Amino acid sequence: MTTQTARILIVEDDAEAAAALSAAVRDLGCEPVVMQSYEDGLRAAGLAEFRVIVFDRMLPGGDGIDAIAKVRAAGSTALVLVVSALGRAANKIEGLEKGADDYLAKPFDADELRARLRALLRRQDMVVMDNDLVTFGDLQIRMKARTVHVKNAHVPVSPKEFELIAYFARNAGEVVTRMQLLENVWNLHFDPQTNVVDVHVGRLRRKLEQAAGHPVIHTDRGVGYVFDPQKDPVG
Repeated sequence: MTTQTARILIVEDDAEAAAALSAAVRDLGCEPVVMQSYEDGLRAAGLAEFRVIVFDRMLPGGDGIDAIAKVRAAGSTALVLVVSALGRAANKIEGLEKGADDYLAKPFDADELRARLRALLRRQDMVVMDNDLVTFGDLQIRMKARTVHVKNAHVPVSPKEFELIAYFARNAGEVVTRMQLLENVWNLHFDPQTNVVDVHVGRLRRKLEQAAGHPVIHTDRGVGYVFDPQKDPVG
């Protein structure tokens, strides 16, 4: 698993919340590093490589969301999750507009926290080079050539199937609904009451599974699909 040695920085001054966050990080097989103030969090982010940084907002010395731009300017590629008691819609919008990759209100459910962290770690597993090559382990998507390869073998996909996999790749590890696919792949802002999405996803799923030897697109029953090429086939 790619998350085994990943480090996650937690910037949280509340001891109980920091302990809960650390427990969730360890549950995912990652190493938590806890800092308790704005300045210490900034300093730690610049001293080591982290896959994800979790910022509280009301920290001694400053607001965690104001640290995001500074962390990015310093060269960190970590994704940022804001966890805060400031949980109104306006607060979340502010955090996302200031660069947070996700925002979770306190008090949080431990299962939801783990799911959010897992999704961010999966997004980190997607490597993009020159805005062309997108890789997930053995799976390669070439955006300019509009081709798909698994273990260096070409996987023939139709133009619509390529649009599908490109959209899935941008949302790797997260549930994508049929309506999202209709809007973003078919440019339909209503449900035409056809099985066009299911047919295309099913065809793409079979091609990828045959090439990879394990499922790549998973069904979240009643909700949508999850594109996760590196999910443990056993789990």
